[in-house]
Amino acid sequence: MKKALISDWYYVNGGAEKVIHSINTIWNDFDHFALIDFLNEEDRNFILNGKKAKTSFIQKLPTVKKNHRKFLQLFPIAIEQFDLRDYDLIISSSSAVAKGIRTNKNQLHICYCHSPMRYAWDLKEQYLKDAGLDKGLKGFYAKSVLNKIKKWDLSNSENVDFFIANSNHIAKRIKKTYNKEATVIYPPVDVDFFSLEDVKEDYYFTASRMVSYKKIQLIIEAFNELPDKKLVVAGEGPESEKLQKGAKSNIEFVGFVDNEKLKNLMQKAKAFVFAAEEDFGIIPVEAQACGTPVIALAKGGTLETVIENKTGVFFKEQTAEKIKEAILDFETRDFDPSKIREHAVLFSKQRFEKEIKEFVEEKFKEHLKSLRIR
Repeated sequence: MKKALISDWYYVNGGAEKVIHSINTIWNDFDHFALIDFLNEEDRNFILNGKKAKTSFIQKLPTVKKNHRKFLQLFPIAIEQFDLRDYDLIISSSSAVAKGIRTNKNQLHICYCHSPMRYAWDLKEQYLKDAGLDKGLKGFYAKSVLNKIKKWDLSNSENVDFFIANSNHIAKRIKKTYNKEATVIYPPVDVDFFSLEDVKEDYYFTASRMVSYKKIQLIIEAFNELPDKKLVVAGEGPESEKLQKGAKSNIEFVGFVDNEKLKNLMQKAKAFVFAAEEDFGIIPVEAQACGTPVIALAKGGTLETVIENKTGVFFKEQTAEKIKEAILDFETRDFDPSKIREHAVLFSKQRFEKEIKEFVEEKFKEHLKSLRIR
């Protein structure tokens, strides 16, 4: 069996890349494809076992390493130019265009879907606003590009034989967007690395890329109103400078941190604060693996990973006031770090790898059988 693994892109080591790492742990003979590949050596060794992905023409465009998303209108053309005719099994890891790869009836295409393309569907208006493309001629052009990509995305969902969703939340969106059923296999969390720490210190913690939809601004506004409570913020991004300027002295920014430092901050925090509506959200589970409770928005994947009043507390609205109320509510409750850790283990890498292996092998056997019948 000749196998191809195609991802939207490789430039950071995030949640989607941890899925790729686990798939490569199961099978080490994939050929890799992506629109771009700018991984550093350490991340490449972890994610791709040291291999380099075959990339599209997007890789060679000027300034692409700094901001690949500005070439969005070219993504469908680029993904369709990959020639995968020689492969028996194609697995796509997609939140954008990877699942649009061209296939034929003799191939099996399984898509691990992190989300239907956000900027074409549910977050279109927010993406346009954040990019300053919600008004004028540029706005008109950007909307027309997104509408074309939306049609392309819907049409190319037919190239997928089986969808795997990273949460029930995403399975429902796949059904609504593409009218396709999806099997839910939660992504892998390295619960062995993020180990239990019973002794907590007197600070709250959040970590994220500093972009608008992560809603770090709201967390900062909440802690600005709670000057006696310390917040530590890890991460970098386009909004870093603005966020730091608006923060009071009880809020400490530590910038980008490596995995060891992230784990240490996570283990000792009294709670991890999470305000984004995520498709799954690996980092709140990593916090729980450390025995650290989570204060989270009651939407998206966290509804499936956080148990209210047992592993954390929820706030119902994405506002600074509701986050503040949830923090004060959290202060009145007691949490058992070992029980929190016990829940997080349900999302382990070993569980993911077992489930994905069984799913792919079962579907490939069925595929071979159907080819023989033909």
